[in-house]
Amino acid sequence: MASNTIKIKQDSGSVIIKVISYICISVFALFCLFPFALMISSSFMNEQEIVREGYKLIPNDISFKAYELLLSNSSKLVDAYQVTIFITVVGTVLGLFMMSMAGFVLNRKDFRYRNFFSFLIYFTTLFSGGLIPTYILMVKHLHLKDSLFAMILPGVVGAWSIFLMRNFMKAIPDSLYESATIDGAGDFHIYWRIFMPLAVPSLATIGLFSALGFWNEWYNGMLYMDTQSKFPLQYFLQRMVNQTNLGSLINSGAVINTADLPTQSIKMATAVLATGPIILLYPFIQRYFVTGLTIGAVKG
Repeated sequence: MASNTIKIKQDSGSVIIKVISYICISVFALFCLFPFALMISSSFMNEQEIVREGYKLIPNDISFKAYELLLSNSSKLVDAYQVTIFITVVGTVLGLFMMSMAGFVLNRKDFRYRNFFSFLIYFTTLFSGGLIPTYILMVKHLHLKDSLFAMILPGVVGAWSIFLMRNFMKAIPDSLYESATIDGAGDFHIYWRIFMPLAVPSLATIGLFSALGFWNEWYNGMLYMDTQSKFPLQYFLQRMVNQTNLGSLINSGAVINTADLPTQSIKMATAVLATGPIILLYPFIQRYFVTGLTIGAVKG
C-alpha cells in the first residue's frame, strides 16, 4: 500500500512538472512568434495609422500599398528571387561538398599534415585579408566583377563548419573505414558511400547555416554587381526601401500625397518577402538540426 501511494505521488509530481514545462515552453514560443506576427500585420497597416498609433498586431484598416509598391517592379523582383535562389542552391551544394571533404580529410589519422592545415583554417577565424585585398582579388585576378560567383565563392567555405564536420567524423567508428579499405574501397568511395549517408544530421545543420548566409546575401552584391538583373533579393529590396521617398518620386514625375507614401509599412513588407520563403525550409530539416549540432559540438 505504501509503495502504491509513493508511486501515485511520483506520477502526479511528474505530471505537474510536465504541465509546468509545457506552459513555460508555450509562453516562450509565443514570445518568439510575436515579432513575426507583428511584422506580418504591420506590413498591411496604413501609413497614417502607423504614424499615429505605431505598429500593432490588429490594424484598424488593411492597406496593400506597401506590397503594391514592391510588386510594381514584379519582373525585377522575380529576377532578384531567381538570383538569390541560384546562389543559395549552388553555394550551399558546393559548400557542403567542399566542407565535408575537408572534414573527412582532417579527421584521417594517416594524413600527416592534418594539424598543420587545421591551424591554417583556424587562423582565418582570427584574421582576414580585409576588404581592399579581397576586392582586388575578386575583380582584378579572378575577374568576377558583375558575376554571380562573386557572391558565391566568399561564402562557400567556413572554418567553423569544417571543424564541425571533422568533429562529427570522430563519432564514426574507425572499423568502418578499415573494413572498406580491406574490401578495396578508395578514399573517395569511402567518403561518398560511408561518410555521406552517416553525416546527414551534420550536413543538414551546416546546410541550414550556409543557406541562410546565401539567402541574406546583399553586401557582395552591392560591391560586385553592376547589372540590375543580377541584384540579389536582399539588395534589391534594400534599394526599393531607399527609393520610397518623396525626392525619388518627384524626380520620376509622379504626383503623390506624402501621407499615402508607405515609408514605414514597406519595411515590414520587405521583411515578409525576404524571410518568408527561407522560413519554410526549416521544418524539413528541424529533426536533423539538434542532432547534428550537438554531435559536432560535444565530440572533442
